[in-house]
Amino acid sequence: MAYDQATAERLRTAVLRTGPEGREQIDERQMFGGIALMLDGCMCCGVIGHDLVVRTGATGAAEALGRPHARPMDFTGTPLRGFVYVAPDGFRSEAELDEWVARGLAGAREAAREKAAKPRKRSPRNSSAKPTARRATATRER
Repeated sequence: MAYDQATAERLRTAVLRTGPEGREQIDERQMFGGIALMLDGCMCCGVIGHDLVVRTGATGAAEALGRPHARPMDFTGTPLRGFVYVAPDGFRSEAELDEWVARGLAGAREAAREKAAKPRKRSPRNSSAKPTARRATATRER
């Protein structure tokens, strides 16, 4: 699925205008047949077709869905929690687009905090458990 280039350009400009804070970094990736703008590795917003995709996070999802022209992101047929689609009528003005971008940046920051708060699983190789005995196999030479 192609994405609307004009909407993508408006989104890029709005993200720069709304602004990452401090040392935060914005990257762009191809995703879902459109583009996704990533804030420090977490998707904040993007464009699929003519629609805006916004990460609302768990805390902002219900309120965002109550806004005109917003609907659940159901890319696979099952709604993706913490994300919404916004139809073009919902971000016609610069102010409306900036508001959605601010929500997306807040949702990405929330996701980054949750990701950082989760304890990292240790791989078996790096654990402090005693190494298991390995059976040596000899190769015969002929």
